[in-house]
Amino acid sequence: MKKSALLFLAIIAFIACKSEKKENEVSQTVALDQQTVKKIDMHAHYKYERDYLPEFFKKWNMQALLVDVAISDSIGVKRSWNEYLAHTKTQPDLFFLCSSLIGVNIDAPDFASKAISQLEQEILSGARMVKVWKNFGMVTRDDSGKFIQIDDIRLQPIWDFLKERNIPVMAHIGEPVQAWRPLDDPNNPHYGYYKNNPQYHAYQHPEIPSYETIIAARDNWIANNPDLKILCAHLGSMSHDVDMVAERLDKFPNIYVEPAARFGDLVGQDSEKVKAFFEKYQDRILFGTDYGTSSPQSEKTSEELKGEERNLEESYHRLWTYLSTTDSVALRGQKNKGLALPVEVLNKFYYRNAADFLKLQ
Repeated sequence: MKKSALLFLAIIAFIACKSEKKENEVSQTVALDQQTVKKIDMHAHYKYERDYLPEFFKKWNMQALLVDVAISDSIGVKRSWNEYLAHTKTQPDLFFLCSSLIGVNIDAPDFASKAISQLEQEILSGARMVKVWKNFGMVTRDDSGKFIQIDDIRLQPIWDFLKERNIPVMAHIGEPVQAWRPLDDPNNPHYGYYKNNPQYHAYQHPEIPSYETIIAARDNWIANNPDLKILCAHLGSMSHDVDMVAERLDKFPNIYVEPAARFGDLVGQDSEKVKAFFEKYQDRILFGTDYGTSSPQSEKTSEELKGEERNLEESYHRLWTYLSTTDSVALRGQKNKGLALPVEVLNKFYYRNAADFLKLQ
């Protein structure tokens, strides 16, 4: 047979193989139903009840961790623990609880003991985790005026207590690196947030420690507490670069990550690279969204509630499309093709990793 004929046959065989592979990929994507994949949203803020939520969660085959946040301002410390506790009591099959910790009054001799006493009570009330927020590093200061970093030695008794109780920590330490950059690009996935929340736009507040300082303190805290299980929220405030996240996952075996409110950063990166990241660290990445309810149902009209439910449906579906298909998707001004993660990776990401993390039966 002539060389040209052999070459032609080889090309035909290659095309057929590629076509078969493509058909298999498409059929897998089409066959995958969002309801068949069990889910736990590990970063949710459903502070107030909604009549539509039980059925909505059932339709999505989903549960959620309700995450309290302790915020300090000029008035004092604000929390939502009581609201989350009340909501969980009405829907115990849907929700889990995450408490919170803040460094206000850290100079007081009894600071650690009071914090531990509070956490102990909230763990008895159902808290499975404790959250630390960007107050550490960016907002709260001690009596000397110094910003309190998460690796402050005065916090160590608290970490020791949580290790003894096998209670993990959710850590939202720092902000996306764009917080330290000029707000001059409307396509920046965080443009809207810093436009509306200038108090966290560190570029406007030179007194706030640098991004590098805060991340270094966070890494030092992790290194000093290898027996403390830590879920780094928002991809560890390194969502702009999955290589940075991978570096920490390789270095610190006690940490996990979740991408709540940072999917836009992922969409802005090469899809093949992000897919490879999910596949390599498929046992260490958990599903989270930052979605929730911020006002009582009684303050909403029926039309507003319908719109809220519709937006929530569209938001969860958009993430599903990005993760499970190769369809084009737009998130926070970023456009790219979906990841089409394998079914086994989706099952781990959406549910299995969270179930193991929370030690569910």
